Amino acid sequence: MTAAQPPAPNRRALGLPMLALFGLALLGLPRVVLHDLGLVHEGTFVNLLLVVVPPMVWIMVAVVRQVPNPFLTLLVVGLIYGVLLALTHQLLWDAAFDEPPMLGGNLSDLAPGTQEIIIRFFAAISSVFTGVIVGAVAGLIAWPLARRRP
Repeated sequence: MTAAQPPAPNRRALGLPMLALFGLALLGLPRVVLHDLGLVHEGTFVNLLLVVVPPMVWIMVAVVRQVPNPFLTLLVVGLIYGVLLALTHQLLWDAAFDEPPMLGGNLSDLAPGTQEIIIRFFAAISSVFTGVIVGAVAGLIAWPLARRRP
């Protein structure tokens, strides 16, 4: 007869409370805001820090907190970040462009309002996709690091 195993600690599937996931995702927003307002530019050291540091913090938190599945946890953080990225871009749309972007080719004859709706829609999808990719890459980096911990 074997002794009964004590119940496993009740851990959330993601290993972190939702508020912490949102907090991690929010770390990426300063770069979005500063870029859309034209205060930071690609190719600068400040931009590099604003791009690299948030996912590094995500990875560190996932490893240190020993989340059950770092890939899944950081994928969710990336998804939240992507949604926040899309919302921020939409809110700062007019500030980001001196002249609104226009479609070309066969779509250039569409009314400007229709073009704006199409461009904003695909920009939002792109933002969410970008966030998911950043989360996936961070998760792929965190996964083996988390397994190495004793």
